[in-house]
Amino acid sequence: MTFEILFVLGLIALAFVLFISERFSLDVTALLILSILFVGGFLTVEEAISGFANPAVITIALLFILSQGLQKTRILEYLIVRINKLVSQSKTLGLGVYLFTIACASALMNNTAIVAVFMPVTVRLAHQYHMSPSKLLIPLSYAAIMGGTLTLVGTSTNLIVNSIFIENGGVSLGMFEFAKYGWITLIVGLIYVLWIAPKILPSRTVTSSLTQSYHMAGYLTEMKISEESPLVGSTLQERNVNQSYDIIVLDIQRDGRLITYNVGRQKLTAGDILFVKGSLESFLRMKEVEKVTLLTDEKLTQSELEQDDNILVECMLTDQSDIVGKTLRQANFRKRFGAFILAIRREGLIIREKIAHVVLHTYDTLLVYGGKRKISDLSRRGKFILMGELQADLVKVRFWWISILSIILTILLAALGFVPIIKGALVSSVVLMMFGVLSPNEAYESIHWQVIILIAALIPLGIVIQSSGTAAYIANAITNYVDNFSDDSKPYVLFALIYFVTMVMTEVSSNTATAIIMTPIVIAITGEMQVDPRPFIFGVCFASSASFSTPVGYQTNLMVYGPGGYKFSDYLRVGIPLAVIFWVLAILIIPIIWPF
Repeated sequence: MTFEILFVLGLIALAFVLFISERFSLDVTALLILSILFVGGFLTVEEAISGFANPAVITIALLFILSQGLQKTRILEYLIVRINKLVSQSKTLGLGVYLFTIACASALMNNTAIVAVFMPVTVRLAHQYHMSPSKLLIPLSYAAIMGGTLTLVGTSTNLIVNSIFIENGGVSLGMFEFAKYGWITLIVGLIYVLWIAPKILPSRTVTSSLTQSYHMAGYLTEMKISEESPLVGSTLQERNVNQSYDIIVLDIQRDGRLITYNVGRQKLTAGDILFVKGSLESFLRMKEVEKVTLLTDEKLTQSELEQDDNILVECMLTDQSDIVGKTLRQANFRKRFGAFILAIRREGLIIREKIAHVVLHTYDTLLVYGGKRKISDLSRRGKFILMGELQADLVKVRFWWISILSIILTILLAALGFVPIIKGALVSSVVLMMFGVLSPNEAYESIHWQVIILIAALIPLGIVIQSSGTAAYIANAITNYVDNFSDDSKPYVLFALIYFVTMVMTEVSSNTATAIIMTPIVIAITGEMQVDPRPFIFGVCFASSASFSTPVGYQTNLMVYGPGGYKFSDYLRVGIPLAVIFWVLAILIIPIIWPF
């Protein structure tokens, strides 16, 4: 083993540790690895920036734009809600049709965007069937993941593996060639999530009340101002109430009327009732100093909060929100959005105290209280996913039909071999902007730049794995192990080993990173053993997307973590059996479809 190989292996290990620990965001970790390789002399300038010019990376960015054009019409929500109504008499049939339609949509659109669109729909569906959302949100993620493996463009992993394979002399994987095996896993997967997963998944969230779901009973109460209170004749700002007691006064009730705006500047009078969010310790301190009556028997419920124009909803931070990485205080959330954050749900934990000082993470789920108009504005201004009511009407923006036609033609022409996918996606994106379906700003904002940077920064790592001899070294070690088996069984043992290693790696790191690392290794191994690389390449594609056992391996799993109220162990219990089933299926069926 040379120093270069040892260094690259150490760097790969460092990347996995950083991915797992989440010390930095995924894109920052990828850029760090790229910088080390570049500064260390493993890459030329051209190689270091080659990822940013890679056709697959540009194609992925263009597909984000096409997906946004489709999302803007709400055509998918419209179709799925209408289809679901047709089969509403049977819960199993209704959910089956719902998840199957989502999987088909994920074959054409980015599955992260699909889950973002349909999380609110899924929560509403849980209400309709009197189920906990935790019974449906992981199945939603799984359906989107499985649907993404049906086509070349369904997931960025397939596009990247195809690009690396072509650069190494392989023939392009067909647009719908993945479906030969993908349909089998989809059908088996849907049977699993419809009949087996519900028996394993917990009822972790309460559908009837968000205050119950977030266990807010001890954190929301009413306080009545007595005649001797120093608050009488003063304002909350003048008394510095929020900061002194670490509470939030949401509203003021006066003579049966609710005051919701400019609460901090209202002159207070005896008999006013304050709707307060805080901790019991804060309530007791305020009661002692401000001479207010703590109405402990009058715990605020969701119905009491939702008076006049006020509503209580959940919303999720997306990776495009500019308040990610900031605290609520730094983001000036209250003044900027005109709403209060009462609690934060993050990876199975609920944060209710001192939330103004909590640094916000991507896919945090926030319990938001405020006026309907202000909250409905959140998704547009703050890049939030609102988990409230769904508008299932088709939005006929100008030339709305062009967005539907463009994505269908792009994929169809690419599948027939008339136009490369990158050329069709580029022309379609330009057409959407020319006809005003999307503005240039909307197009730029629709691109998930973290995903683009992550992939573009990691592609040079794949180059170094090959050029440093690391791929050949690993290939030789695996080949020596496989040589212990009979000639007939060698390809099967090799395939089972590659699929298993890829599947495990993708559970603890980025699926894209796993694919970029494994693809050059597979090419080197198959070259040394002189077997057809295609079944192994497809194995890497499917195994990289078979991330069911942890919330960190695939972005969609992480997205449903908070809203579902899941624990890490929930993913292990429901995901490991499905991953093992898919592993066995791959060993048995992929060599039949694509012989060694």
